[in-house]
Amino acid sequence: MGFHHVALATRDTAATHDFYTNVMGFSLVKVVASPTPGEHGGWSKHFFYSTAGAGTTPSGDAGMIAFWEIHDEQIGGDFQVDINTHAGLPWWVNHIAFDAPTLEDLHRHRDRWRTHGHHVLEIDHDFCTSIYIRDPSNNMVEFCHTTRPFTEAEIALSNEMLLQAKPDFNGHANATVHAPL
Repeated sequence: MGFHHVALATRDTAATHDFYTNVMGFSLVKVVASPTPGEHGGWSKHFFYSTAGAGTTPSGDAGMIAFWEIHDEQIGGDFQVDINTHAGLPWWVNHIAFDAPTLEDLHRHRDRWRTHGHHVLEIDHDFCTSIYIRDPSNNMVEFCHTTRPFTEAEIALSNEMLLQAKPDFNGHANATVHAPL
């Protein structure tokens, strides 16, 4: 079962919209404006983007990412929108990964990001290849292409490793940084 949507707060709707439509290639499909819960007169905009990508019918079928623009005195406007900073973690820990069904799709996303002025980190993780940048709220986003199926031996080893106090390392991933175009 896939995700319907992931939702994050933003303090800059215009920058978030520009990033997720132009840089990520997603389509805005719905905006809901409504009062926030409680009796204090606040309101919000909850806006949804189809992650299906350009050239497809915009819908929620491929999953969506959504954002909250909050106008509520009880909540205020000085809330953290970078999920890692707020949690006291480095930038690479909490992130959102979107599927790139083919290697060509992954390269298309990488080149679009570079065209929009981003340095792109690309990592070959053996079972998948991923590209990474950060959004206007400083949250890391990723496109990932699974390059091969998981083997039965790999699945068995993963079940052994999961609860080990310190499992053996799998080795180093190959990383490349692509400069903006």
